[in-house]
Amino acid sequence: QVQLVESGGGLVQPGGSLRLSCAASGSIFSINAMGWYRQAPGKERELVARITSGGSTNYADSVKGRFAISRDNAKNTVYLQMNSLKFEDTAVYYCNLHDFNTGQRYWGQGTQVTVSS
Repeated sequence: QVQLVESGGGLVQPGGSLRLSCAASGSIFSINAMGWYRQAPGKERELVARITSGGSTNYADSVKGRFAISRDNAKNTVYLQMNSLKFEDTAVYYCNLHDFNTGQRYWGQGTQVTVSS
């Protein structure tokens, strides 16, 4: 079983920055992808950014140039640096791990990010 623990959410003003962290523990296959999804009230969950264990990344168009995803494979931890935050970035952000060996996906409990003046 895999556990994901997120941290770093909070309240920030427009134009501000936040850094999210997600630490994975348990039986983790070395080849995987970790990423961040978000869900705003009344909307579907959407991919924000994703990074594979090999370092390949992809981003939602809405966050390109503002957000940066990175990971520390030795710590099984993924980070999301969020800059130039906008009102529309307000959502619950969920960490996800996709195990390429089993195909199973795991989710964190979610962390709230609120952008408000």
